[in-house]
Amino acid sequence: MAKKDQGGKGKKLSQGDDVSWKSHGQEVEGTVKKKVDKRTKAAGRTVDASKDEPQYEVESDKTGRTAVHKPESLRKKGGGS
Repeated sequence: MAKKDQGGKGKKLSQGDDVSWKSHGQEVEGTVKKKVDKRTKAAGRTVDASKDEPQYEVESDKTGRTAVHKPESLRKKGGGS
């Protein structure tokens, strides 16, 4: 059975959502800090985001470091409560 992709276009992520992503070949878990929907500087770099193609600033649970990822790179964890 194929593994279902939970990320990708149309995926709605919100501040506080628990997510995971791949970084340097490892699975990283963290939390969505904010949606970035305009060109801005975040996580130490310029993020070329827009309302049509937003990105998300996330914080690693393990290191506390922040990064910005496109929604297709993020997988929402859990099934909700």
